Amino acid sequence: MARPPILPKDLGEQRTILAADRTLMAWIRTSLSMLSFGFTIYKFLDSIPRAPGQAHEDSPQRVGLFLAAMGTAAMVLGTISYWATLHEMRRANEFRMGRPVLVMALIMSIAGVALFVSIATRAA
Repeated sequence: MARPPILPKDLGEQRTILAADRTLMAWIRTSLSMLSFGFTIYKFLDSIPRAPGQAHEDSPQRVGLFLAAMGTAAMVLGTISYWATLHEMRRANEFRMGRPVLVMALIMSIAGVALFVSIATRAA
């Protein structure tokens, strides 16, 4: 049994799939920015000495958690949108769903969850 082609034969459908790839890559860049800013701000604010009894001692953790959650949510929502687009395209023509950008998106989603859990489990 032959494997389906990587892309459909119709050029219009190929352009649509490649556009979906580029869109998911933009989601990945946005997510990566939020995750890295969340981690950086968390570590920077956490390293600043605080006076005892200072209000909002858990602010660095909250900021880091917020940005990590937003980055992870952006990645998951972008991946779902991408998957739905490919699923719709696959109804018209048979092609492989395993795309490198989808693998990267899944890795980034897992990394986002790991970062969120890492920040959340640290004592403020």
